[in-house]
Amino acid sequence: MTKLLRIEFKKILTYKIFWILVGLYFIFLSAGILMAEFMINNMVDNMNRHLPIPVPHVAIYFFPWVWQNIAFFATIRYVLIFPAIVIIILVTNEYTFKTIRQNMINGMSKAEFLNSKLLLILLISVIMTIFVAIATLILGFSNTADVNLAMVLEKSSFIFGFFVTILTFQVFALFFAFLMRNTGLSIAIFTLYVFIIEPILYYFLKSPIVFENNISTYLPVNSVLRVTEYPSIQVLKQVMGLNLQNTVSFWACCIPLGYAAVMIGIVYWVISKRDL
Repeated sequence: MTKLLRIEFKKILTYKIFWILVGLYFIFLSAGILMAEFMINNMVDNMNRHLPIPVPHVAIYFFPWVWQNIAFFATIRYVLIFPAIVIIILVTNEYTFKTIRQNMINGMSKAEFLNSKLLLILLISVIMTIFVAIATLILGFSNTADVNLAMVLEKSSFIFGFFVTILTFQVFALFFAFLMRNTGLSIAIFTLYVFIIEPILYYFLKSPIVFENNISTYLPVNSVLRVTEYPSIQVLKQVMGLNLQNTVSFWACCIPLGYAAVMIGIVYWVISKRDL
Protein backbone atom coordinates (compact mmCIF):
# COMPACT_ATOMS: atom_id res chain seq x y z
CA MET A 1 0.00 0.00 0.00
CA THR A 2 2.70 2.49 1.00
CA LYS A 3 4.74 1.51 -2.06
CA LEU A 4 1.84 2.35 -4.38
CA LEU A 5 1.26 5.69 -2.64
CA ARG A 6 4.96 6.57 -2.89
CA ILE A 7 4.78 5.98 -6.65
CA GLU A 8 1.75 8.29 -6.89
CA PHE A 9 3.46 10.99 -4.83
CA LYS A 10 6.49 10.92 -7.13
CA LYS A 11 4.17 11.58 -10.08
CA ILE A 12 2.31 14.51 -8.51
CA LEU A 13 5.12 16.09 -6.47
CA THR A 14 6.23 18.40 -9.29
CA TYR A 15 2.90 18.47 -11.13
CA LYS A 16 1.82 22.13 -10.93
CA ILE A 17 -1.72 21.64 -12.27
CA PHE A 18 -2.47 19.19 -9.46
CA TRP A 19 -1.41 21.63 -6.75
CA ILE A 20 -3.20 24.54 -8.43
CA LEU A 21 -6.49 22.62 -8.60
CA VAL A 22 -6.10 21.36 -5.04
CA GLY A 23 -5.39 24.92 -3.91
CA LEU A 24 -8.44 26.23 -5.75
CA TYR A 25 -10.56 23.52 -4.17
CA PHE A 26 -9.53 24.50 -0.65
CA ILE A 27 -10.03 28.20 -1.46
CA PHE A 28 -13.55 27.64 -2.82
CA LEU A 29 -14.36 25.22 0.00
CA SER A 30 -13.18 27.66 2.67
CA ALA A 31 -14.96 30.59 1.03
CA GLY A 32 -18.16 28.58 0.71
CA ILE A 33 -18.07 27.56 4.36
CA LEU A 34 -17.35 31.07 5.62
CA MET A 35 -19.81 32.82 3.28
CA ALA A 36 -22.68 30.33 3.67
CA GLU A 37 -24.48 32.17 6.47
CA PHE A 38 -24.15 35.52 4.72
CA MET A 39 -25.53 34.11 1.45
CA ILE A 40 -28.47 32.43 3.19
CA ASN A 41 -29.43 35.61 5.04
CA ASN A 42 -29.15 37.57 1.82
CA MET A 43 -31.71 35.15 0.29
CA VAL A 44 -33.88 35.60 3.40
CA ASP A 45 -33.79 39.37 2.89
CA ASN A 46 -34.90 38.92 -0.73
CA MET A 47 -37.75 36.60 0.33
CA ASN A 48 -38.89 39.02 3.02
CA ARG A 49 -39.66 41.61 0.35
CA HIS A 50 -42.48 39.35 -0.88
CA LEU A 51 -43.69 37.81 2.41
CA PRO A 52 -46.39 39.31 4.65
CA ILE A 53 -44.57 38.10 7.78
CA PRO A 54 -40.77 38.54 7.64
CA VAL A 55 -38.60 35.50 8.22
CA PRO A 56 -35.81 36.10 10.77
CA HIS A 57 -32.16 35.73 9.88
CA VAL A 58 -30.61 32.32 10.46
CA ALA A 59 -27.47 31.16 12.25
CA ILE A 60 -25.82 27.99 10.95
CA TYR A 61 -22.50 27.75 12.81
CA PHE A 62 -23.67 26.47 16.20
CA PHE A 63 -23.51 22.97 17.69
CA PRO A 64 -24.88 20.44 17.00
CA TRP A 65 -26.30 21.60 13.65
CA VAL A 66 -23.03 23.02 12.34
CA TRP A 67 -21.97 19.48 11.34
CA GLN A 68 -24.95 19.13 8.99
CA ASN A 69 -24.72 22.67 7.62
CA ILE A 70 -21.02 22.56 6.80
CA ALA A 71 -21.28 19.04 5.34
CA PHE A 72 -24.05 20.26 3.03
CA PHE A 73 -22.24 23.35 1.76
CA ALA A 74 -19.01 21.37 1.32
CA THR A 75 -20.74 18.84 -0.95
CA ILE A 76 -22.52 20.99 -3.51
CA ARG A 77 -21.71 20.13 -7.12
CA TYR A 78 -19.71 23.29 -7.79
CA VAL A 79 -17.28 22.46 -4.97
CA LEU A 80 -17.04 18.70 -5.57
CA ILE A 81 -16.09 19.22 -9.19
CA PHE A 82 -12.54 20.37 -8.32
CA PRO A 83 -11.23 17.13 -6.73
CA ALA A 84 -13.09 15.18 -9.42
CA ILE A 85 -11.24 17.03 -12.18
CA VAL A 86 -7.96 16.41 -10.34
CA ILE A 87 -8.61 12.65 -10.45
CA ILE A 88 -9.58 12.79 -14.14
CA ILE A 89 -6.36 14.61 -15.04
CA LEU A 90 -4.16 12.26 -13.00
CA VAL A 91 -5.69 9.16 -14.62
CA THR A 92 -5.83 10.40 -18.22
CA ASN A 93 -2.28 11.74 -18.04
CA GLU A 94 -1.14 8.16 -17.47
CA TYR A 95 -2.40 7.35 -20.97
CA THR A 96 -1.36 10.65 -22.56
CA PHE A 97 2.27 10.37 -21.41
CA LYS A 98 2.38 6.55 -21.59
CA THR A 99 3.43 6.28 -17.92
CA ILE A 100 0.95 3.44 -17.45
CA ARG A 101 2.99 1.37 -19.91
CA GLN A 102 6.17 2.21 -18.05
CA ASN A 103 4.55 1.09 -14.81
CA MET A 104 3.64 -2.24 -16.42
CA ILE A 105 7.17 -2.65 -17.76
CA ASN A 106 8.53 -1.99 -14.26
CA GLY A 107 6.46 -4.87 -12.92
CA MET A 108 3.27 -3.22 -11.71
CA SER A 109 0.14 -5.21 -12.44
CA LYS A 110 -3.04 -3.63 -13.79
CA ALA A 111 -4.77 -4.33 -10.49
CA GLU A 112 -1.98 -2.55 -8.60
CA PHE A 113 -2.21 0.39 -10.97
CA LEU A 114 -5.93 0.74 -10.29
CA ASN A 115 -5.35 0.27 -6.56
CA SER A 116 -2.79 3.08 -6.55
CA LYS A 117 -5.42 5.49 -7.90
CA LEU A 118 -8.02 4.25 -5.42
CA LEU A 119 -5.57 4.68 -2.53
CA LEU A 120 -4.89 8.23 -3.69
CA ILE A 121 -8.64 8.92 -3.79
CA LEU A 122 -8.97 7.47 -0.28
CA LEU A 123 -6.10 9.61 1.01
CA ILE A 124 -7.49 12.79 -0.58
CA SER A 125 -10.90 12.02 0.92
CA VAL A 126 -9.45 11.49 4.39
CA ILE A 127 -7.44 14.75 4.23
CA MET A 128 -10.48 16.71 3.03
CA THR A 129 -12.65 15.16 5.76
CA ILE A 130 -10.12 16.11 8.44
CA PHE A 131 -9.98 19.66 7.06
CA VAL A 132 -13.79 20.01 7.09
CA ALA A 133 -14.00 18.46 10.58
CA ILE A 134 -11.45 20.92 11.96
CA ALA A 135 -13.20 23.87 10.27
CA THR A 136 -16.54 22.69 11.67
CA LEU A 137 -15.16 22.38 15.20
CA ILE A 138 -13.59 25.85 15.06
CA LEU A 139 -16.82 27.46 13.81
CA GLY A 140 -18.92 25.48 16.27
CA PHE A 141 -16.89 26.39 19.33
CA SER A 142 -16.69 30.02 18.18
CA ASN A 143 -20.46 30.39 17.78
CA THR A 144 -21.96 28.17 20.50
CA ALA A 145 -22.45 29.07 24.15
CA ASP A 146 -22.35 26.48 26.95
CA VAL A 147 -20.81 23.73 24.84
CA ASN A 148 -20.67 20.18 26.15
CA LEU A 149 -19.37 16.92 24.68
CA ALA A 150 -22.84 15.50 23.97
CA MET A 151 -23.77 18.64 22.02
CA VAL A 152 -20.55 18.51 19.99
CA LEU A 153 -20.96 14.85 19.04
CA GLU A 154 -24.72 14.81 18.49
CA LYS A 155 -24.72 15.42 14.73
CA SER A 156 -21.11 14.46 14.00
CA SER A 157 -22.31 11.58 11.77
CA PHE A 158 -22.63 14.19 9.03
CA ILE A 159 -18.85 14.33 8.75
CA PHE A 160 -18.96 10.64 7.78
CA GLY A 161 -21.59 11.60 5.23
CA PHE A 162 -19.16 14.15 3.81
CA PHE A 163 -16.48 11.46 3.59
CA VAL A 164 -18.80 9.10 1.69
CA THR A 165 -19.81 11.91 -0.68
CA ILE A 166 -16.31 13.11 -1.51
CA LEU A 167 -15.02 9.54 -1.87
CA THR A 168 -17.75 8.27 -4.19
CA PHE A 169 -17.80 11.43 -6.32
CA GLN A 170 -14.08 10.98 -7.04
CA VAL A 171 -14.66 7.31 -7.90
CA PHE A 172 -17.29 8.43 -10.43
CA ALA A 173 -14.69 10.76 -11.96
CA LEU A 174 -12.17 7.91 -12.04
CA PHE A 175 -14.74 5.80 -13.89
CA PHE A 176 -15.15 8.39 -16.65
CA ALA A 177 -11.39 8.92 -16.89
CA PHE A 178 -10.55 5.25 -17.37
CA LEU A 179 -13.29 4.75 -19.95
CA MET A 180 -12.47 7.86 -22.02
CA ARG A 181 -8.67 7.99 -21.48
CA ASN A 182 -8.62 11.54 -22.91
CA THR A 183 -8.35 14.49 -20.53
CA GLY A 184 -10.47 17.03 -22.40
CA LEU A 185 -13.13 14.52 -23.43
CA SER A 186 -13.36 13.02 -19.92
CA ILE A 187 -13.72 16.40 -18.21
CA ALA A 188 -16.26 17.58 -20.79
CA ILE A 189 -18.48 14.51 -20.60
CA PHE A 190 -18.22 14.23 -16.81
CA THR A 191 -19.14 17.88 -16.19
CA LEU A 192 -21.87 17.69 -18.84
CA TYR A 193 -23.39 14.70 -17.10
CA VAL A 194 -23.07 16.16 -13.58
CA PHE A 195 -24.41 19.65 -14.33
CA ILE A 196 -26.77 19.14 -17.27
CA ILE A 197 -27.70 15.58 -18.25
CA GLU A 198 -28.54 14.11 -14.84
CA PRO A 199 -30.36 17.23 -13.54
CA ILE A 200 -32.52 17.23 -16.69
CA LEU A 201 -33.16 13.50 -16.29
CA TYR A 202 -33.93 14.03 -12.59
CA TYR A 203 -36.62 16.65 -13.23
CA PHE A 204 -38.03 14.72 -16.19
CA LEU A 205 -38.51 11.62 -14.03
CA LYS A 206 -40.26 13.73 -11.39
CA SER A 207 -42.53 15.51 -13.87
CA PRO A 208 -46.30 14.82 -14.01
CA ILE A 209 -46.04 13.45 -17.57
CA VAL A 210 -44.08 10.44 -16.28
CA PHE A 211 -45.65 7.65 -14.23
CA GLU A 212 -45.20 8.09 -10.49
CA ASN A 213 -41.82 6.68 -9.46
CA ASN A 214 -38.78 7.12 -7.22
CA ILE A 215 -36.21 6.41 -9.92
CA SER A 216 -34.68 9.89 -9.69
CA THR A 217 -33.62 9.10 -6.12
CA TYR A 218 -31.29 6.40 -7.41
CA LEU A 219 -29.53 8.34 -10.16
CA PRO A 220 -25.75 8.16 -9.56
CA VAL A 221 -24.86 11.79 -8.83
CA ASN A 222 -28.16 12.46 -7.08
CA SER A 223 -27.56 9.47 -4.80
CA VAL A 224 -24.22 11.02 -3.82
CA LEU A 225 -25.69 14.45 -3.11
CA ARG A 226 -28.59 12.97 -1.11
CA VAL A 227 -26.21 11.71 1.60
CA THR A 228 -26.20 15.26 3.01
CA GLU A 229 -29.24 16.51 1.17
CA TYR A 230 -30.28 19.64 3.09
CA PRO A 231 -28.76 22.00 5.63
CA SER A 232 -30.45 22.34 9.01
CA ILE A 233 -32.17 25.67 8.37
CA GLN A 234 -35.72 26.00 9.69
CA VAL A 235 -36.67 28.61 7.09
CA LEU A 236 -36.43 25.85 4.44
CA LYS A 237 -39.04 23.88 6.34
CA GLN A 238 -41.26 26.87 7.12
CA VAL A 239 -41.27 28.53 3.70
CA MET A 240 -40.52 25.66 1.29
CA GLY A 241 -42.03 22.75 3.22
CA LEU A 242 -38.91 20.59 3.03
CA ASN A 243 -38.41 17.66 5.37
CA LEU A 244 -34.98 18.29 6.86
CA GLN A 245 -32.56 15.48 7.68
CA ASN A 246 -32.01 14.48 11.27
CA THR A 247 -29.10 12.16 10.62
CA VAL A 248 -27.06 10.53 7.86
CA SER A 249 -29.01 7.53 6.63
CA PHE A 250 -27.19 4.21 6.35
CA TRP A 251 -29.21 3.38 3.23
CA ALA A 252 -28.39 6.77 1.68
CA CYS A 253 -24.67 5.94 2.08
CA CYS A 254 -25.06 2.41 0.69
CA ILE A 255 -26.45 3.58 -2.67
CA PRO A 256 -23.46 5.69 -3.82
CA LEU A 257 -21.02 3.20 -2.27
CA GLY A 258 -22.75 0.46 -4.26
CA TYR A 259 -22.42 2.52 -7.45
CA ALA A 260 -18.75 3.10 -6.66
CA ALA A 261 -18.12 -0.64 -6.17
CA VAL A 262 -19.80 -1.45 -9.50
CA MET A 263 -17.83 1.26 -11.31
CA ILE A 264 -14.55 0.03 -9.83
CA GLY A 265 -15.43 -3.48 -11.00
CA ILE A 266 -16.19 -2.22 -14.52
CA VAL A 267 -12.94 -0.25 -14.64
CA TYR A 268 -10.93 -3.29 -13.56
CA TRP A 269 -12.63 -5.43 -16.22
CA VAL A 270 -12.01 -2.80 -18.90
CA ILE A 271 -8.31 -2.27 -18.15
CA SER A 272 -7.74 -6.03 -17.87
CA LYS A 273 -9.20 -6.56 -21.36
CA ARG A 274 -8.07 -3.38 -23.11
CA ASP A 275 -4.63 -2.85 -24.66
CA LEU A 276 -2.57 -0.14 -23.01
